[in-house]
Amino acid sequence: MSSPQAPQDESANAPIENFSHCHDGILSHLKNMAELPELAVAAERARKVADDTRHFFRNVIYNHHDEEERVLFEAVLTSATEGEELARVKSITDRLTREHRAVEAMYTRLEPELKKMAKGQACHIDLAAIDTLVREYRAHAAFEEAEFLPLSQTILSRNSNHMAALGLSLHVRHVNLSASPT
Repeated sequence: MSSPQAPQDESANAPIENFSHCHDGILSHLKNMAELPELAVAAERARKVADDTRHFFRNVIYNHHDEEERVLFEAVLTSATEGEELARVKSITDRLTREHRAVEAMYTRLEPELKKMAKGQACHIDLAAIDTLVREYRAHAAFEEAEFLPLSQTILSRNSNHMAALGLSLHVRHVNLSASPT
């Protein structure tokens, strides 16, 4: 005669359950691992954008600001008629110059972390500072395009010699910049 089977002790199934729950953690980590290719592409893009930004600021934006201030602003100030027009040009060029320095100062604070990012090093990019710089530069460019450049066109086109002098000055600066060793 056989004895009735005793109900199985739940602790007897514990080793199997432990193995089952281990897979939850493994699968979770594997899910994260599956994201690595996409993250690697994003990290490489971040390095490239950071490096391109550094070079662009140093080689383009600073030169652009310098060229505007030394060539365009000076030409328009020199050609503006005394009185209200000259006062308006001075006010606008002062504002634009202040904005140039403000953007350059914002960039200078961001540059060390951008340099780290460009090298693939750990960094702490100030997202709010980047947002502020981009927003302020957009506003700066919009104001310059809407207010100063049309005014400059009006003032400089009154005398074809002024426009020709500006063109020659810009040409000479660009030739000198391209001939400069980098």
